[in-house]
Amino acid sequence: MIVVIDTSSLLSLVRYYLPFDQNNKLFNFIKKEIQNHNIIVIDEVLNECKMVSGKLVVKKLDFLSDKDFLKAHKIPVKTENLIPPSPKKFYNLVDNNFITPNAKKLNSAQFEQRKKEFLDSADARMIIYLLTQISKNSFEKIILVTEETEGSNDLKAFKKLPAISKILDIEVKTLPELLELYTDINFSFE
Repeated sequence: MIVVIDTSSLLSLVRYYLPFDQNNKLFNFIKKEIQNHNIIVIDEVLNECKMVSGKLVVKKLDFLSDKDFLKAHKIPVKTENLIPPSPKKFYNLVDNNFITPNAKKLNSAQFEQRKKEFLDSADARMIIYLLTQISKNSFEKIILVTEETEGSNDLKAFKKLPAISKILDIEVKTLPELLELYTDINFSFE
């Protein structure tokens, strides 16, 4: 199973789960899964983690700011030069299917700017990484973990991760749903 985790899920992990992890069982499990590349942290997600909520994620998951650990385990996964499988099809989806009604209100220059920002974002990079993994590992279970919901996207020009994943038939789970999949370990918070 390959799990690609979003900033929102890492933030939920450190805010709502780790405070009850008295024996560091969950912390050590997550660290091991990230270290073994069973849970993937991409470069843009790690960059977001360094900028949101007073750097809470990298403070609590301190191994994510340990340069030696990151280098030794090749974390984060670099996505800057990833090209989606079937690029023409992907960019057509970006232009036509991933947009919200707000995108239609933009002039072409504004749309192109928002599209560039979207394609450089952690969301788009995770999607491209997932599509690349799906094309390489057709028999492997591949999951995107995010706490985002499909619903309203404020004034953004592009849909949220769950909505895009639905279009692309990528499996999406929340952090609690992911933890339920790990049947071999018992998380009990005492």
